[in-house]
Amino acid sequence: MAETKRTTNELDFARVILSLRKWWRDDVVATVNQEGIVELRREEADLSSRFLFMTIMSAGIAILGLILSSPAVVIGAMLIAPLMGPIIGLGFAMASGDYVWLRKCAKSVAIGATLAVLFCAVIVFMSPLKTVTAELAARTRPNLFDLLVAIFSGLAGAYALIRGREGAVVGVAIATALMPPLATVGFGLATLNWTVFSGSLMLFITNLVAISLTAAVMARLYGFTTELSAKHTRWQNFLILGTLIALAIPLGLALRTIAWEAQASRQINRIVIDAFDDESRLSQIDIAYDATPVRISATVLTPHLKPDAEAEIERQLEGRLDHEFELVLTQYRVGTSDSAAERAQLAAAREQDQAAEQARQVAAALALVAGVEESDVLVDRQRRRALVRARPLEGATLRAYRTLEQRAAAQVKGWAIELVPPARPLPSVAFEEEAPSEDGEDAIALAAWASARVGAPLVLTGPDEQTALVSEQLKAAGGRVTRATSGPAPVRIEWGSVEE
Repeated sequence: MAETKRTTNELDFARVILSLRKWWRDDVVATVNQEGIVELRREEADLSSRFLFMTIMSAGIAILGLILSSPAVVIGAMLIAPLMGPIIGLGFAMASGDYVWLRKCAKSVAIGATLAVLFCAVIVFMSPLKTVTAELAARTRPNLFDLLVAIFSGLAGAYALIRGREGAVVGVAIATALMPPLATVGFGLATLNWTVFSGSLMLFITNLVAISLTAAVMARLYGFTTELSAKHTRWQNFLILGTLIALAIPLGLALRTIAWEAQASRQINRIVIDAFDDESRLSQIDIAYDATPVRISATVLTPHLKPDAEAEIERQLEGRLDHEFELVLTQYRVGTSDSAAERAQLAAAREQDQAAEQARQVAAALALVAGVEESDVLVDRQRRRALVRARPLEGATLRAYRTLEQRAAAQVKGWAIELVPPARPLPSVAFEEEAPSEDGEDAIALAAWASARVGAPLVLTGPDEQTALVSEQLKAAGGRVTRATSGPAPVRIEWGSVEE
């Protein structure tokens, strides 16, 4: 009896599956104009002048929106970017086994993406603004959620194109944001910032692969004819699944890191405040997860100071989170009977918090300008001074580094900023009659600045009277000259030995 009932249930289930397949084949797939859709998708894969022009224009709009941190401008770039057409075309070509079409789509995507990156790199290279804005930073750390967004967008985009709802592709273009990651790749290339370059490139590849593969799945579901054998089709399915899994692994690890940092932040806050009594409160806390060990700066307002709190908190953090931590804990005594003293303590605490936040902002600004980590910036809060040694940038002159220092100083007014450049070639000093020309004066000022920052002396070569005059001006401007030798005009300035 039980076996008969099980057989009946299996037959009922098989009938349901067969009826669903018949409904899908007759009422859904049969209503799709496959020839018209394929023809339209083929046209969008063509490497036309319109495609190239719109790609370059959308790239230019995207990089300007990212530099200016303007979401509205970035969205405008997403709307006109034509990359979605050939990317979804890749999926349809894979589903139908049309490798001529597949090569055309791949060629259009590759050339369009390369031109977009190079055009953005040129704009960034020529731009005076090279700061990593919030819009840029948001596209440098892809995770598993970004992959899911791309998968859902690919499914929605393919469905919209198959069912004649092409207006929905506009929303898909905004959701996946293909052009902003490419523009960010160009920014990273122009500034030689590997973190920005690699993170944004990974985001673009994630969107590209996920959209094309999910479009292939949708095309297959809607019965687009395939020229592949059953064996090749099976291998194609395995390849699609394997590629998505391969993408999911590093993105999942990135998401895991972000989740750990969020959980760790909650635990750190709780552990710090739990080290004091109930009347204490946490005024300010900064956590630098990219440092080794992880750096924590915290300010606690408490009626009872605890001299051993810093060591105790570090032990608890390392025990619970299994990481090394370096804690800088500042305690302010509040809640005493002397209200005037308490107000003074609170005012001092607020000033300390503001100074710490300003110092962090100064370090962040200098790190971005110099192309280094925040931990590489030396900040003296008491004297309001900051120093950083700039990373060598290909093609950057001493004048470019001086301009970067001036920009950084303009961003953090009230601070003395020193950017130490690499020892690049020094300029020559041209003369007009018996005095340095306008360009010569600028060359002297630049050489004096470089000598003061690098801490190395200068050697002069040129006519005796001119070298003597240049030497005096360099010393007056803060440069150090060790020797001067006779030679032809113009006066040449070179680096001397540090031992001199």
